[in-house]
Amino acid sequence: MAARWGAGIRNGFLGQFSHYLIRYATWIPPLVVFNGWVAEITQIKGPSMYPFFNPHYNESTRRDIVLVSKWYPDRNLKRGMIVTFRNPLNPKGKVVKRVVGIAGDVIRTKAPYPHEYVQVPEGHIWVEGDGDKTKDSNYYGPISACLVTGRVTHILSPWDRFGRVKWWEHNLRPGIKKARHLLE
Repeated sequence: MAARWGAGIRNGFLGQFSHYLIRYATWIPPLVVFNGWVAEITQIKGPSMYPFFNPHYNESTRRDIVLVSKWYPDRNLKRGMIVTFRNPLNPKGKVVKRVVGIAGDVIRTKAPYPHEYVQVPEGHIWVEGDGDKTKDSNYYGPISACLVTGRVTHILSPWDRFGRVKWWEHNLRPGIKKARHLLE
């Protein structure tokens, strides 16, 4: 009887454990691949994209949660898109900014950039935050498009702002001369 009782616990525990392992652990590899190569959910922290993201930054601790598409993130970048990229000064960190200039554009810079104008080199983009308190290309210069890790496509939270990010409706600041080959 004791052998039977021990076998029941072992079979019951192992049976349950293997059932849950197969049921849940098989989802881990697809989730890792999806999060690494297709899309991820990210919380926007800090005031650099205020007021477009975190419009209540000074009033509450509520932060926007967004969907970031990682499908070919560095291809066909356009002015106004909001992208995530590796911080050029700290590669472990990710940053969210708006693309203001693409290769060939001439940008009128802001302080602390050392020159009044800069032409964005081939394979690079000029990014800026929407807010005043931001470290962006005016701080570290044009960034390589290869540093781009994703494009912000949707706001998921708060619910009153849920929906697609309409980056094409954003008016870029004055002081940007578009590249001539792009106007033809």
